[in-house]
Amino acid sequence: MADTQPQSESSFAPLTARAVMLGERIDTVGLERRDALSTVPLAFRVGEQGVAVVFRYGVVVLIGLDTLAEDEVLRLIAPRVSSAFEKREEETAVLAPADGDERVDPNGLVRIADRSPSRLIIVAHAIAASAVLAHHERQVADVLETIEPWAIDLARTGRRHGARRNVIRLIGQALLVEHRVSGRVAAGDKPDLLWDRPDLERLYARLENEFELDERAKVLNHKLGVIGQTARLMTDLIDTERSLRLEAAIVVLIVFEIVLTLYQMARGLH
Repeated sequence: MADTQPQSESSFAPLTARAVMLGERIDTVGLERRDALSTVPLAFRVGEQGVAVVFRYGVVVLIGLDTLAEDEVLRLIAPRVSSAFEKREEETAVLAPADGDERVDPNGLVRIADRSPSRLIIVAHAIAASAVLAHHERQVADVLETIEPWAIDLARTGRRHGARRNVIRLIGQALLVEHRVSGRVAAGDKPDLLWDRPDLERLYARLENEFELDERAKVLNHKLGVIGQTARLMTDLIDTERSLRLEAAIVVLIVFEIVLTLYQMARGLH
């Protein structure tokens, strides 16, 4: 269960915020409640002090909960997860009261002015985006690792390596990752809450910098571009090979027809 000791919003014991990426999407319909702290993303209290924030793009952020309370929330949400992942990506942050400006200490401790819902949701946005990026970074790294041997063989021999079916499978894998990830990097966009609470811009900027959200998104997009270009190159090579085989077959047929004609002409002379 969550910590049940009464504490003021500006004076509180350190809290652990943990983001867990459960799957491709979470259907929040039916999870809404009258006492919700927010609807987009859906945020609600767990016990007296804990907070859960649910993002539709597959991430749940659990703040100030012990292990039992976390498991209870995850069990509640599990039936609403689409394409659940076997390997869950996680990101954590420890929150503590600020003794001055809101900031992130060199040791990674996140100092916030209070534990108001708005601030907790801003923190949740940042660590949820970091978890999403980590998941996609791993996906992209797996595809690039698969593509590398093919690229090395192509550079050494000038020919593609492997059976045509395996290459087509690799193209499909590359395009699937490109499609999934390119549509999800937007999870790192700034939270809509900042439109109503511009005073929290600085806090989010510091969290964004701590988790390197912008830099990681740019690198990820660059790698996606490489994957897309490689997939198109593979497709072009297969098309070229098919055209060459067709041209070779046509040449063989023409030569055969010429030989047959010459043979028939030679027989006619006798």
